[in-house]
Amino acid sequence: AGTLSWVTASAGTKTYAVFTANQNQPPATNYATLDTRNSVLVLDFDDGATNEESVFCGVIPEGVTLTSGIKVRIHWMATSATSGNCRWGVQFEKSGTDLDTDSFDTATEAHSATNGTSGIETVTEITATSIDSLAAGDRFRLKVYRDSSDTTNDTMTGDSELIAVEVRSAA
Repeated sequence: AGTLSWVTASAGTKTYAVFTANQNQPPATNYATLDTRNSVLVLDFDDGATNEESVFCGVIPEGVTLTSGIKVRIHWMATSATSGNCRWGVQFEKSGTDLDTDSFDTATEAHSATNGTSGIETVTEITATSIDSLAAGDRFRLKVYRDSSDTTNDTMTGDSELIAVEVRSAA
């Protein structure tokens, strides 16, 4: 199991958490699969009609104000594609609910074009205001998924490879 990387939330610092592929707590079905790219651990999200997911767990740091929401920056690359868009979605779940049942807040989605050079990462930034009333000190789960069933906005052929997820201030 990996360790969660934290950055102290202070003036000028906006990163609250960083997650990598080895910190995924996959759902029971439709999960992204572990893979490597030049010895870098990644999560593969397939194209096609079934959306695949990953789930990360963390705690909102002390002193954080979330009135503007949270930015989630998804660092990813295509397995082989050099054109097309990849549609990503995120959902937050605050602790205190029944862990036997998911209760993620409303999804927020965005897409961006894959890099024209295979192996170069793209960063897709999503600003989520549906964050399940999270506040400083709350434990949370973050679901990250590829919305490959949205064929209007997800036009990239082949797998997308998630490298890291950064949770930042939206202010």
